[in-house]
Amino acid sequence: MRRKLVIGNWKMNGSLAANSVLLRGIVEGYAAKNADCAVCVPAPYLAQCQAELQGTPVAWGAQDVSAYAAGAYTGETAASMLQDFGCRYVICGHSERRAYHHESNELVAQKALAALNAGLTPIVCVGETLEQREAGRTNVVVCAQLQAVLDVLENPALEKIVLAYEPVWAIGTGKTATPAMAQEVHALLRKQVGERNPAAAATVPILYGGSMKPENAKDLLGQPDIDGGLIGGAALKAKDFLAIVDAGN
Repeated sequence: MRRKLVIGNWKMNGSLAANSVLLRGIVEGYAAKNADCAVCVPAPYLAQCQAELQGTPVAWGAQDVSAYAAGAYTGETAASMLQDFGCRYVICGHSERRAYHHESNELVAQKALAALNAGLTPIVCVGETLEQREAGRTNVVVCAQLQAVLDVLENPALEKIVLAYEPVWAIGTGKTATPAMAQEVHALLRKQVGERNPAAAATVPILYGGSMKPENAKDLLGQPDIDGGLIGGAALKAKDFLAIVDAGN
């Protein structure tokens, strides 16, 4: 059985004072035996996470990474820089990056490759908009997003990624895919990975990232191909975040 993984995405939220309270609450309350957890935070707070989480069971990571190793790319953050701050994870291709920063499937794939080359674990996000779902294009969209990553990774590297399915229409809207709807897409993604690398299909965690909350976490995490969650709003409250982690036990 794949161990559950719950990762908080703070998005563009936080302050030094508030972060300290939140991180302390997560560390003190973390008691899961069958679930791992991490937080992906805004880049300015990576040093704080390194200082406060080092030596604890809680891992940390970033919300984006440059596809380039170094150079004249003002405002970008290289994977090696994230490594300096002890990051284990980095989110690649979150729906907000795809929508607001016009990141293509190919760019997301290059970012995932850059992360892997630096020893980081990319959390590769895929998902469809409401318009795409209503047009019956969910499978086409998410498979194309994943395929771009499969096209640039060798088989051994594929076994080191994390996938996250985030139905865009269920992020921050209060709507959530039913467990059956989410499971259907997760199973599709696992099948696509398996066609390329059966070993990866058996081990790669596929997280659900569409408004998972304490109230629905147990039902979602009970699905055979949902291995955890990429948590947004609920990750900003230690009690709610820990309740979701505990639901993975």
